[in-house]
Amino acid sequence: MTKYVLRFVLESDATFGRGDGVAGVVDVEAQHDECGCPLLGGRSLKGLLVGECAEILAAVPDSVKPRWQAAAHRLFGRPGSGLEDNALMAVGDARLPDDLRAAIRQDVENGNLKPQEVLESITTLRRQTAMDDIGVPLEHTLRTVRVVLRGTPFQAHLDFSAAPSQDDLALLAACVKAFRRAGTGRNRGRGRLKAELLDSSGRPITEQYFRVFREGVLV
Repeated sequence: MTKYVLRFVLESDATFGRGDGVAGVVDVEAQHDECGCPLLGGRSLKGLLVGECAEILAAVPDSVKPRWQAAAHRLFGRPGSGLEDNALMAVGDARLPDDLRAAIRQDVENGNLKPQEVLESITTLRRQTAMDDIGVPLEHTLRTVRVVLRGTPFQAHLDFSAAPSQDDLALLAACVKAFRRAGTGRNRGRGRLKAELLDSSGRPITEQYFRVFREGVLV
């Protein structure tokens, strides 16, 4: 199995909601693991990359579109496909860096930290309310949302069932460069981020492969 890493750092607070809350405390709780470390689920992350890929494919010239569509199908699979068309790439959860999570886990297991303390050290609560058409707050719409603080680093493991081609990595690099926001509220300023693609040794390869993509779409 071939491994790569998608790494990103939040440039603004992000809402990685898990779909529920804590009664009397927060209406939208952040996704987090058993140690209190926030995360962005792999399925959500893959969906964001697929969305960026669709935008990219819509913009490439028709003369080279089949080439990059084939790379997209290899990377992400075909919607509703059978087993024979499974994606080459599996996208893992985006979590705190491995060494940091290992240190946190050790402190939690030793009783030096509680998971809630970990969560509260990396996140904060934001309150928001819905507005009507003229900007007046609507009654009974105040909600409390937990957000992950800007500056927080994340990494997701990208596991390939077979070695990706140069075109596969070139398109993936383009998707990573286009990937600039994540989480709910990203169209209102939340979840801005800077991402890069790394090889298995931790070497940044985004620009290297993006050049291949850029040259491949010039006609």
